[in-house]
Amino acid sequence: MQVLRLGDHGSAVAEIRALLAGRGLLVDASASNGSHASSLPAQTSSAQSPWSPPDAVFDEACDRAVRAFQQERGLIVDGIVGYATYTALREASYRLGARILLYRLAAPMTGDDVATLQSRLQNLGYYHGLVDGIFGDVTHTALGSYQTEYGLQSDGICGPSTLRSLERLGTRVTGGSPHAIREEEYVRKSGPQLTGKRILIDPGDEAPIGDENAILWDLAARLEGRMSAAGMETFLSHDAKTVPTDDDRIRVANLADVDLMISLRTGHYANEKANGVAGFYFGTTHGSYSTIGRNLAGYIQREIVARTGMLDCRTHARTWNILRSTRMPVVVIEAGYITNTRDADALSNPDVRDTIAEAVLVAVKRLYLMGENDRPTGTYTFAELLEAEHVTG
Repeated sequence: MQVLRLGDHGSAVAEIRALLAGRGLLVDASASNGSHASSLPAQTSSAQSPWSPPDAVFDEACDRAVRAFQQERGLIVDGIVGYATYTALREASYRLGARILLYRLAAPMTGDDVATLQSRLQNLGYYHGLVDGIFGDVTHTALGSYQTEYGLQSDGICGPSTLRSLERLGTRVTGGSPHAIREEEYVRKSGPQLTGKRILIDPGDEAPIGDENAILWDLAARLEGRMSAAGMETFLSHDAKTVPTDDDRIRVANLADVDLMISLRTGHYANEKANGVAGFYFGTTHGSYSTIGRNLAGYIQREIVARTGMLDCRTHARTWNILRSTRMPVVVIEAGYITNTRDADALSNPDVRDTIAEAVLVAVKRLYLMGENDRPTGTYTFAELLEAEHVTG
């Protein structure tokens, strides 16, 4: 799609402004057309113009509104409307009841209306997945079960009769997310040992800078070696010769049927002073998040910061597609800013990469220990971990 930013104009900008106005983030420009038109170049108010100022101008007010929306939805806050931001704006415009919802295998329906439906089904005890706004097979099955129990046609389609039925009912389940309970129970049942755990390591970015991917591939190799030594089954999302899109990585992850996915990246920022380590996991404004993703991100963040002394940029919930569309808990680690000289120099040091790899492995172990027989952050060594796993060699 067309990428829009400050200074652009046209019908596509008019659509963006309308979507932002619909969320209350931007005043409808047409209501104050006279007060703004005089500040625009004379040619823009010509009858020959294919767009109408100021409601089709990406001005500073629109830029601020886009950034506010991006912040609200857990997107990268850059004021640029690309594919991710446009898709999120469209999804945010849907309200439950405005359209019929159904399961489409090739192109699943997405939107805030789907998230609202998932929340209602979850509160009634039928839906046990993440409230992610994606109408997938789990949502379809949950809706069908609800329809069967309440004497509706069990077709998994949310139309007028199903909506009326949902509106008449209250809440059955409170006090916790069924998905979170299931995630934690799965980890608990799998036991504290790392042996046999299946991990997908995803190194590199879609738009690498300089030696970024070479550094991350080396880090991935060091992490893979340590995980294999601990008895884990490790997989890579792609080979070193390719730079796949996030959609490609998601497809591989979902086909691999792994327990966890760890995506290794570095931060990019125009101001080279930006530095530090950050972790990201799936979480939404609907209050739904991956409990295991959040826990693992926190463990990794604390271990890396304690062992390297890099700036702690904390962990954050995000709705990035690589976090949202995967079937297993996923953590994205930004192990320093490649655009910062100090961070880049540190990441270029093999000893630092060794330290980060060990920190990630220990964090995964902490996840499965679930607080039992734990060690203070930054003190659990690789040798101790191998001894705990009863691995020799």
